[in-house]
Amino acid sequence: MREPHLILGIGELLWDMLPEGPRLGGAPANFAVMAARLGNHAAILSRIGRDALGRLAIEKLEPLPLDTSYVEVDPDHETGRVTVNFVGGEPHYTIHEPAAWDFLTLTDEWIRLAGRADAICFGSLAQRSVRSRQTIQELAAETGPSCIRVFDVNLRAPFYSGEVLEESLELATVVKMNEDELPLVLRLLGLDGEQKEAEDARRSAAEEPRPAAEDLRSGAERLLAEFPTLQTVAVTRGGSGSLLVTREEWNEHPGFPVKVADRIGAGDAFTAAMTHYLLRGANLAKLNQAGNRWGGWVASQSGAMPALPDEVRDTIAAAIEE
Repeated sequence: MREPHLILGIGELLWDMLPEGPRLGGAPANFAVMAARLGNHAAILSRIGRDALGRLAIEKLEPLPLDTSYVEVDPDHETGRVTVNFVGGEPHYTIHEPAAWDFLTLTDEWIRLAGRADAICFGSLAQRSVRSRQTIQELAAETGPSCIRVFDVNLRAPFYSGEVLEESLELATVVKMNEDELPLVLRLLGLDGEQKEAEDARRSAAEEPRPAAEDLRSGAERLLAEFPTLQTVAVTRGGSGSLLVTREEWNEHPGFPVKVADRIGAGDAFTAAMTHYLLRGANLAKLNQAGNRWGGWVASQSGAMPALPDEVRDTIAAAIEE
């Protein structure tokens, strides 16, 4: 029997301080939990404080199939916290700093792990500090040539810059962002170019508040043209599905109708499912379906790491295979 794929999520492990109480999260942690639930050997590479929230984080993760043995403990900085408020059902974040995950330390153990990894996911938020930025980029560079390197764009003001985006895209083989982030990414990279006026005119004429699929596809193609290592661009569109673009083809999925509880972690579930099936050689249509099914399920639940009964997992997996 084949060994499970080794998938790493590196970056922030933190507590979302919600109106109803704290919930464990952080995009790399959400990603790794879902990757583990899909049957992979998934590990979270992060840093927590030597405090009550840090201990509680490990206690919450221990019952899950996630490998937490590589989480660092910081004696000087507290476990990360994010205050979350909802406006019109959409989460708005206040990300407190500094936090332990701002001080990720590259160890020999992490380097050896990266050398064996089949896939690694890293984001933009965890690179807000120079220390963690250097650790994340060096770790991604230590992966093997066949490793899928997923850059998860998570733009949280004021913690992003064109420089971080460019450096990360130069390392990535896959980039995932949402439809609102893509135009901003292009602008920060100076790639919005000559088509911007035409796109703005088309949106204005159509009175369309959201980017058109045609504009998103054009933007994705500009990223692929600019970054030679990049192979796939994934753009999520909330309840309207997603778009996947490579140099050879593209695929658009309308999404699945769900009753949304909250959208925290839905994008991370999409990324994990996409990565899981990408490692298995799935085509774009299956990648899109898998991402939307799992992202939709997480959106229908409360919190980023809801309980996942075996029958639900098996039902969703069977639907994807069909």
